[in-house]
Amino acid sequence: MPIVLKLLLVPFLALLSLPVFAEKADREKPVHIEADNVTLDDIKKVSVFESNVLLVQGTLMLRADRMEAKQNGDGLQNVSARGKPVSFRQKRDGVEEYIEGFASQMEYDNVQSILRLIGDARLRKGGDEIRGNQITYDARTEFYKVIGQEGAVGPSSRVRVIIRPKPKTAQEQSKVQAPKQ
Repeated sequence: MPIVLKLLLVPFLALLSLPVFAEKADREKPVHIEADNVTLDDIKKVSVFESNVLLVQGTLMLRADRMEAKQNGDGLQNVSARGKPVSFRQKRDGVEEYIEGFASQMEYDNVQSILRLIGDARLRKGGDEIRGNQITYDARTEFYKVIGQEGAVGPSSRVRVIIRPKPKTAQEQSKVQAPKQ
């Protein structure tokens, strides 16, 4: 495989299967990346995609204005994307549900398995939603941290969480509907 193609694909393979929520089958799907401009620096191991960036792999779709991937000797180190907003959508593994994220900036640290959504960050999973200035997710510990707008005052500076009731199963509904004796 030509070195240019490797430089394009290798940095994104780890990003594309965002271990955070990924449909496992997506990891085996081909990667499609489109952008108006691409810059590859083989010596510094940096790939930059600019303007109308669209990345698709299986059920994952990521849109950004700019995306940069850096590598170290072991492979992918981190990926950073910026946009108005950066957005991603991916089917969750094992369920008929999608996770969607939006922010001014997205950073993925492959070494630490940490995803950060920064600047007007929103994360939706099913009917549930988290909003804040920054959302950090550690895939190793499955731990979320959401931070509001520091120094700001008012409702837009606070963290917001919406948790919708889960639909009842048929068994739970029959218990509720059963006549009392």
